[in-house]
Amino acid sequence: MDILSSMFFLYYRLKLSRKTMLNKITNLIRTVYQNYFELGAGFGALIIVCMAILMDKFLYLDACPLCIMTRYLFVFITIVSFIGYFFKKIRLLTRVLTLFLGLLGVIVNLRQIYIQNLSAEEIAQLAPNCGMPLETQIEFFGFFQGIMNAFQGGPTCAEDGWRFIFNFSEWALIFFAIYITATLFKLIASR
Repeated sequence: MDILSSMFFLYYRLKLSRKTMLNKITNLIRTVYQNYFELGAGFGALIIVCMAILMDKFLYLDACPLCIMTRYLFVFITIVSFIGYFFKKIRLLTRVLTLFLGLLGVIVNLRQIYIQNLSAEEIAQLAPNCGMPLETQIEFFGFFQGIMNAFQGGPTCAEDGWRFIFNFSEWALIFFAIYITATLFKLIASR
């Protein structure tokens, strides 16, 4: 009987501590969202870019132009978010820019996911636009034509690369969707 009561006490104690831990995490997320939204968004995007660069370096991955465009969009979200945090008078503008950058990120990553899901025959028919690095395409073709060439994708953009449940572009799509949703809620709440 003594063992049974101690097991019940231990079970109740673990269940209670799990609820309090979940409440603490929920309260932390709510506090950051309500009071430090721009700071959280900026550091979140910065962490994503740093992780991608570190994984490229240590896992010997080569980023295609669509991946590089995705990183630039995360860097722009970081810059816009930090500007919004430090200059409160233009916070509405920075939130609209974050929303716009998030939508661009969704478009870029949906294109890459589409290319990754093509059959081998369809991939072979793509133009080799991903063969050149993004910076070289912009330098050679000009800014807009270089971006358009990179956006068309190519066989190297179809490579899956690293995967942890999802691949890079699928994770980026999830993060951009989170940025869009959170920014929309902040824009609606600020009215």
